[in-house]
Amino acid sequence: MDSIAVKDYLLSLQQNIVATLEQYDGGTFLVDEWTRPAGGGGISRVIENSALLERGGVLFSHVKGDAMPASATAHRPQLAGCSWEAMGVSLVLHPRNPYIPTVHMNVRCFRAMAAEAGQEDVFWFGGGMDLTPYYGFAEDAAHFHRTCHDALAPHGAQYYPKFKDWCDRYFFLKHRNEARGIGGVFFDDFSELGFDGSFALQRAVGDAFLNAYLPIVERRRDMAYGERERDWQSYRRGRYVEFNLVWDRGTLFGLQSGGRTESILCSMPPSASWRYDWQPPVDTPEAALLSDYLPARDWLA
Repeated sequence: MDSIAVKDYLLSLQQNIVATLEQYDGGTFLVDEWTRPAGGGGISRVIENSALLERGGVLFSHVKGDAMPASATAHRPQLAGCSWEAMGVSLVLHPRNPYIPTVHMNVRCFRAMAAEAGQEDVFWFGGGMDLTPYYGFAEDAAHFHRTCHDALAPHGAQYYPKFKDWCDRYFFLKHRNEARGIGGVFFDDFSELGFDGSFALQRAVGDAFLNAYLPIVERRRDMAYGERERDWQSYRRGRYVEFNLVWDRGTLFGLQSGGRTESILCSMPPSASWRYDWQPPVDTPEAALLSDYLPARDWLA
């Protein structure tokens, strides 16, 4: 496994995304470099209370450890006790305008070192991107999914439908029987194309992010909104918080591995709200999000 090539790509991806977002937003991301006492470190680049983004984080981390965290060995118990390293770029953008969706993207690589001489290290890649709208627009959902499809197609026709279904199942609040958003693609424990092929697939996902998201920003950034739309956005952000704290494997891994809490939790929205047993009125755009957009469907049809 060429850890240097992976790290160089991830750092360049972070830099490119941040530079492009600064052009769109007009603000500047704070650069926070940190080290981890147990091994490794990272660069957190965060923006808050800017023109476009109420909060955005584009985070690089490269961390190491002597024993695999429980969340990383759930599907690979034979690796328990192995030393390891993990690196990745993860981003979450929470726009101010409720008509612009929240978006998440992550690409990462994990290596478990061989326990004995003569054995090989075990590596795998993971990642994906998903969209969490507050108001549904079919053209936005179709564009996002089409971009994901086109990024994966050169690597195999089977990957978009497989990863799309995986995303629908993963970003799902089981305790509410409700999707977090309209999905995208998600994959984990991926090494079936060998190192070079699997790394190329990961790069295809990371490189597709700006093309998937920025056209949606352009279409929605100047739409007028008021208190009603912001109130609904805050309510739906509560679901985002619930997923991250209850179900998200990345959050769990970060906390279990002694990661930097400030960076792990900067994916949270700056504000959120909850109401007891509340549903939006029927025949409203808010109700349409729940009935027409959150249930899994084929957005390429």
